[in-house]
Amino acid sequence: MAEQVLHLRSDAQDNRDRILAAGRELFAERGLDVTMREVARRAGVGPATLYRRFPARQSLLDAVFADELRVCRGIVEEGRADPDPWRGFTSVVERISVLNVGNQGFVDAFMAESPGSDSFAEHRAALLPRLADLARRAQEAGRLRADFVLDDLVIVLLAGRGLAASRSAGSVAVARRFAALAIEAFRASDTNLPLPQGTAVAARLVRSDRQRAGGSSHAPRPSPRRGREDRRG
Repeated sequence: MAEQVLHLRSDAQDNRDRILAAGRELFAERGLDVTMREVARRAGVGPATLYRRFPARQSLLDAVFADELRVCRGIVEEGRADPDPWRGFTSVVERISVLNVGNQGFVDAFMAESPGSDSFAEHRAALLPRLADLARRAQEAGRLRADFVLDDLVIVLLAGRGLAASRSAGSVAVARRFAALAIEAFRASDTNLPLPQGTAVAARLVRSDRQRAGGSSHAPRPSPRRGREDRRG
């Protein structure tokens, strides 16, 4: 009996591992436009098995991107700990650009404003103010251009999705070059030209997070089409 229980537990863990591996591959390749059915098919399990392990799509996303979130937090904290705020800031830009290029879905999940993305909103609510503080210190040191706003970094992160989608063999090198170009644009210089008026992407995300944290007990339902699509099969 004990051996049978252990065997069942081993099978359950194996299924979970295969589901996570399939989810990582698909979300990295195609972003978040992947159905639960496709994940189950890639993992070689039935939809019922997938939903036993991960009853909701968000629980799968949380597990799939757990490592990326830990790495992202570490990158930001190491940047903030650098005694040279400009060096810390530029390291964050480069390292996060490299992190994102390997996973098309991570930026989409991290920046999602959907009601189901509470866990990512919590991480975002913690990280964005830390990034803003690091940028402020780099500006006070005279190294980061005075008209930089957090939206500019968010734009770089969003633009990185295109690099992730390309899936080229030299994508890491391309990400580093892209980051270097962004860093040069961020650098304070007597030749800096005024930037156009930006959009409040970061402010909107923070506002959305605060509203979510304030507690709405009636979150909008997910798209019926997505729900039917995910549970087919």
